[in-house]
Amino acid sequence: MRSRRLPFVLSVGVACVMFAACTTANPGWTYQPAPSLTPPPSVEASAEPSASGGSGAIAISALGIAFEQAEINVPAGEPFQIDFANNDPGTPHNVAIHRDSATGEAVFTGEIFNGVETRTYDVPAIEAGAYAFVCTVHPSMFGTMTAE
Repeated sequence: MRSRRLPFVLSVGVACVMFAACTTANPGWTYQPAPSLTPPPSVEASAEPSASGGSGAIAISALGIAFEQAEINVPAGEPFQIDFANNDPGTPHNVAIHRDSATGEAVFTGEIFNGVETRTYDVPAIEAGAYAFVCTVHPSMFGTMTAE
């Protein structure tokens, strides 16, 4: 009698494990490894002021866990605004500005928020020079920023 129950018990156990594996909830985003030292070459640069942001705001957007801009220019020595559009549904992003490179000193960190949403960051004046803009949640998301 025991030998006939064993296959049944094993098959019920396997079914329970498979059911549990298929119903595990995913958080909707993943942590990315640290960025490489070179920006991704396939992203086209765009730093035109946002039409909806008014008065010269810089437009940056994220989609597919990547910034859609590889390079932007910002004014040096005066405060400016960034209109940041997070177009990744349910995925948290932000824009942080780091001196020299993506791993350099942080000079500004914008609020992290889930997409799809747009937020305007008020950035204090930064000195002329080279910077990187980075997503704090996904450090492989970054681009170059020039303040001039």
